[in-house]
Amino acid sequence: MRKSLVLLFPILAVLAAGHVAAESTAFVNVSVVPMTSNKVLQGKTVIVAGGVIETIGDVADTAVPEGARVIDGTDRYLLPGLSEMHGHIPGASSGELDRVLALYVANGITTVRGMLGQPEHLALRGAIADGTVLGPRLYTSGPSFNGRSVDSVDAAVRMVGEQHAAGYDFLKIHPGLSRAEFDAIADTATRLQIPFAGHVPEDVGVDAALAAGIASIDHLDGYMETLLPANIDPSGGFGGFFGVLLADAADASRIEPIAQATATAGVWLVPTESLFEHALSPVDAESMTRWPEMQYMPAATVEQWRAAKENLRRDVAEKPGLVTRAIELRHQLILALHKAGAGLLLGADSPQIFNVPGFAIHRELEYLVDAGLTPYAALQTGTANPAGFLAATARFGTVQPGLDADLLLLDANPLDDISNTRRIHGVMLRGRWLDRRELDRLLEQFRREGLLSRR
Repeated sequence: MRKSLVLLFPILAVLAAGHVAAESTAFVNVSVVPMTSNKVLQGKTVIVAGGVIETIGDVADTAVPEGARVIDGTDRYLLPGLSEMHGHIPGASSGELDRVLALYVANGITTVRGMLGQPEHLALRGAIADGTVLGPRLYTSGPSFNGRSVDSVDAAVRMVGEQHAAGYDFLKIHPGLSRAEFDAIADTATRLQIPFAGHVPEDVGVDAALAAGIASIDHLDGYMETLLPANIDPSGGFGGFFGVLLADAADASRIEPIAQATATAGVWLVPTESLFEHALSPVDAESMTRWPEMQYMPAATVEQWRAAKENLRRDVAEKPGLVTRAIELRHQLILALHKAGAGLLLGADSPQIFNVPGFAIHRELEYLVDAGLTPYAALQTGTANPAGFLAATARFGTVQPGLDADLLLLDANPLDDISNTRRIHGVMLRGRWLDRRELDRLLEQFRREGLLSRR
């Protein structure tokens, strides 16, 4: 017998029940950052009705509907909600699902692409869509295609068919696949018109993945190998965490050609730069455990992250300049990909090493700006770009009449300083408004949990 959604997701269902969308909402005298161009529309009134942006007009000329909730937008900035394009959604039985979705919402994340799916995520996707559960819009992969789950070409083909029939949004590729298995997955997925995305198996390489039509390559996986001179064969070697041990041998002059090839192939990139830098940077792991957002995670999780970072740092301990060189190359790759016209997507791979859901997206935006993107270009990776990647008809990602009201209201202009995305006054999820007090209340239950687990 099928369990009800309320039984599957009890806490989130209660949260959803407490946040019913008003008939209409008016943001009055607000500055709009529409993400259709690099400009701010000042002195606007934005009317939301039925979960959809209905009107954007000058404050002097736009009437507020009778009975509408009025939100003062003076000195505030309204922009699209942000997307986490490489997130991990726990299962309902893990006890962590309510925490992860709440942390996303509290940080203005209104869409998540779940990169390691399981069957119950299909029910969760529907529950979020119909308002039974409060959370960001969910796109979910099926279970991973990897060297353990796939042991033959026939198994690969069968698994693609099963996940397509089940209704997953896309397929998740992990390391360990043979070239023949990867090609079978790509061919079958193309025939069935289901996207495949994720890692680049070592036996495949970036060039073949581009040619096969992979939808996105995440973590810049395989790109460090493409920078090696022709006389160095990386196959069978140990490149370390996303190729960090290859950085000294990498040739930066090869960045522009691979960036152009990626753009030509129409393949998107999710750099997850925060994952790489948090895992390998010289910043002391112990000090990272004291970052403000760690208070919302269980002590055991933070301790696992500390141990994982220290373990990864051992690989580079005797080469102090290697990580710096690898980060420089990754920054150059990110900027070159952007300039070449390859689509970049915002993603932090949370929850992973010191990447707390939602909070890590704001750090990721800052890393993209560090790599050379303007604040506007960085914001595009989490707003308009995900909408373009997920579907040409996606109803989110910009502030325009007729689109879903997934919105973020900030107390400062993010185009002036990308760190202003942290200054959240409120979040709207398809017409459901959560003000700062409600967001703080959402966070507080997990802050107390995290502090209690540390005693």
